[in-house]
Amino acid sequence: MTEPAAGGPAPVRILVCDDHVVVRAGLLALLDSAPGIEVVGEAGTGEEALALSARLAPDVVLMDLQLGAGIDGVETTRRLTTGAPITGTATTGAPTAGTGRAPHVLVLTTYDTDADITRAIEAGATGYLLKAERPEELFAAIHAAAQGRTALSGPVAGRVMANLRKPRPALTDRERDILAQLATGLGNREIARALFISEATVKTHLRRIYDKLGVDTRAGAVAVAKEQRLLP
Repeated sequence: MTEPAAGGPAPVRILVCDDHVVVRAGLLALLDSAPGIEVVGEAGTGEEALALSARLAPDVVLMDLQLGAGIDGVETTRRLTTGAPITGTATTGAPTAGTGRAPHVLVLTTYDTDADITRAIEAGATGYLLKAERPEELFAAIHAAAQGRTALSGPVAGRVMANLRKPRPALTDRERDILAQLATGLGNREIARALFISEATVKTHLRRIYDKLGVDTRAGAVAVAKEQRLLP
C-alpha cells in the first residue's frame, strides 16, 4: 500500500471476504500495492466477515457472492448494510461489538447473471465488479464505493441498462398471485392451499413464470419480479 501524503486523505480501509484462500491471498497482494488503500482484515465466511466488520470498522467490504458453508455473500451484504445486530467472536477471539456505522459493500465475483446482480444490489451493495476486471478498475471502484458512489463492471452495467429498457413480462393475474405467494417464502403446497388450486396447477404456472422472467429458480423469479416491479 502506498502511504498517503502528509496531510492527505486517509486510506480507504478494506475488509476482504472470499472463501478461496489462494484468491484471497492474491487480492491481498494486489491491494497492498494500491495507492490509498489499506487492507485491515480478511474473512473466509460470511459470519467471519460480519464479526470482523463489527470490530474493525472498514470503509469497504470486498465481498464474494459464493462463500461455501454458512450464509452467502448476498445475505452477508444485507446484514452489513442494514446494521443487523452481530454477536459472537471473530477469529482472533476478540468480542465483537457494533460500531454504529455500516460499511459500503463492493461485490467482486465471477457471477454475472441478472438474478445475482439484482439480489446483490437489493441487499445494499454499492457496486458489483467481476473478477476479470483490470487492477486499475478494481482500485477505482474501491475508492468510488468508499464515497458511496455506484461502481459497476462494464458487462454488469450493460445488463442493468438492458433490463431497464426491456418491457416488463406480461404475467396473468393468476401468475401474479402465485408470484406474490412465492415472495413470502411459501412452498408449492402452501401456495396451492392459499389460492385454492392444485399443487400441479401451481407447478404449471411456476414453469410459465420462470420462462417469462428468464430464470430457473424461485429466488431468481422473486429477484427479477422485484427488479421489474411486478410485485405489489
